[in-house]
Amino acid sequence: MTQAEREQENEKEKEQRGIKRPIAPPVIPEPLQEQIQSNFIVVLHPGSKTLRIGRATDTLPATVPHVIARRHKQTCQPRYEDGWLVREGLNKPESNEQRQNGLKMVDQAIWSKKMSNGVRRTPVSAEQARSYNRLIRPAGLDTSSRMKWTTTAHHPEHLVGEEALYVNPTDCYNVHWPISRGQLNVHGGAGGSLTAVLADLEAIWSHVIQKQLEIPLKDLKYYRCILLVPDIYNRHHIKELVNMLLLNMGFSAIVVHQESVCATFGSGLSSACVVDVGDQKTSLCCVEDGVSHRNSRLCLAYGGADVTRCFFWLLQRAGFPYRECQLSNRVDCILLQQLKETFCHLDQVLKHQRIKGDTPFLHAQLFSLFLQDISGLQDHEFRTRFPESPALLYQVRLGDEKLQAPMALFYPTTFGIVGQKMTSLQHRSQGDPEDPHDEHYLLGTQSKQDQSSKASAERKSLPKPPGFEGELSSQGGDPSERGGGAHGQDVELGHSQNDCLMGGAEMEEPPSALLSRKTAMTQFEGKALGLDKAILHSIDCCASDETKRKMYSSILVVGGGLLFHRAQEFLQHRILNKMPPSFRRVVESVEVITRPKDMDPRLISWKGGAVLACLDTTQEMWIHQREWQRFGVRMLRERAAFVW
Repeated sequence: MTQAEREQENEKEKEQRGIKRPIAPPVIPEPLQEQIQSNFIVVLHPGSKTLRIGRATDTLPATVPHVIARRHKQTCQPRYEDGWLVREGLNKPESNEQRQNGLKMVDQAIWSKKMSNGVRRTPVSAEQARSYNRLIRPAGLDTSSRMKWTTTAHHPEHLVGEEALYVNPTDCYNVHWPISRGQLNVHGGAGGSLTAVLADLEAIWSHVIQKQLEIPLKDLKYYRCILLVPDIYNRHHIKELVNMLLLNMGFSAIVVHQESVCATFGSGLSSACVVDVGDQKTSLCCVEDGVSHRNSRLCLAYGGADVTRCFFWLLQRAGFPYRECQLSNRVDCILLQQLKETFCHLDQVLKHQRIKGDTPFLHAQLFSLFLQDISGLQDHEFRTRFPESPALLYQVRLGDEKLQAPMALFYPTTFGIVGQKMTSLQHRSQGDPEDPHDEHYLLGTQSKQDQSSKASAERKSLPKPPGFEGELSSQGGDPSERGGGAHGQDVELGHSQNDCLMGGAEMEEPPSALLSRKTAMTQFEGKALGLDKAILHSIDCCASDETKRKMYSSILVVGGGLLFHRAQEFLQHRILNKMPPSFRRVVESVEVITRPKDMDPRLISWKGGAVLACLDTTQEMWIHQREWQRFGVRMLRERAAFVW
């Protein structure tokens, strides 16, 4: 009997005695290489306020308010509605004092600059406008053009988009915005569980796919999906979204990619500091050759909606003639958003010199703006058209309010938000039972020496304790992000980033030093950085001076929260004034790009997702439905283009 036969005989005897061989973990197969038609790829970019979705071959996506109204299951059920412009931290005892202090800084910045004619601006007090606006009474317009509430006589289970926005408050419907500040809107109120939020998203996306894209849901098995996610993401939420798209909705395959990287694809830039000013959050990230530098990721908990609310507060100080306006009223929020987009600008807070750049974007469609003088008080008019109410025409006189509101993005204490986390950083994964070979496993199997050097490098990348006016500096970074793959450890900035579960160098660190670092991180996350300071901080976190020079030369602003006249030039001016002197000498030009290829900045990330669908390298990133069913979240670690 040969050796091989004897071994085979021994194996049979072991099995008969009940001794089983160890089962090797299943190996993830290599990605399939196949020809894919772009018109069968759906690009999905979900935002806090707006959903953008379309085929990769579409010129423009379908743009829908990301809101759903669900019918009450019981007749006596209390009505619930997610806030749009209302948020936590606004009605604290310190809120008004903080607003006033922020407004003083804004006024100082405005009055210290010269207007385009070289003359220094004369301050205009709110009292001057208030005395006029108090006397204003609205004029009635044609009553035949009244708007109507959404018809609910047929008792639909849910309504989506514009129909949900105009549901009558007296009807038995709850109104939900399933995404808030870039993350799933999980809360303790009605419809706030993770299961309910995912059901809302599935209902909205399914409705739009059927009605706007005209794709029957039963045909989604022939389609693939590209999902754009925030740069600072919640791993558990992303896993649940992928599960919903592949298993519940039935897409055949999916690619998950970050918004900032897609923004560079959409704008045609190889490297940029991407500043995404959305409705409820502002995210920043430095992208180089299609890779998001993890240490540069930053998310600020304010956006265009906060500017709208600040503008309303300023209007009230000036005696706003539409006195019934309420932040809790959905249709009033729509009106305030339109007023902000029409009236607000940054035209008169620039110095006399012009800075070369793209033509700025002015978003003003619904109202006539009468500019009578470049300084002082100006008279405007606006119309209110509400369901079951006559259309009214108002006159309003405004001074500096149009400049002060957008300036709050650079002095966020003006928002009056107290006791809230204002800055978010990517935290280390807490682990997932479906993915036992995650970064915690890799960290635990490292040698003690490797752990010590890793922890030392991470400590260097931590931001310093907040200094004057929150101007923070953070050095370091790890170029290993570019490696990707299963062995790349995405140990992110965050107060828990050095919490080594398996021991290591951190355990040898004195408790006082550890407490000091964690206190500094907590203070950093509670600090409301202005937009210009956040950009400087993000760039300063890049690993090399060469990368920093690239980022200063290409600051890409996307999203709909900074669509104010001359915003591009104003931001450029702020960066030039505040950037470190050492870089002023070596950076040829600081360029702020707001409309690459003359595109709407709100669509650039979605367009980048469409470009991604056509790239050859995307073939390696597809996660197929069967693979997800078998391997689960491991597929994201293996196939995602960023370190999971």
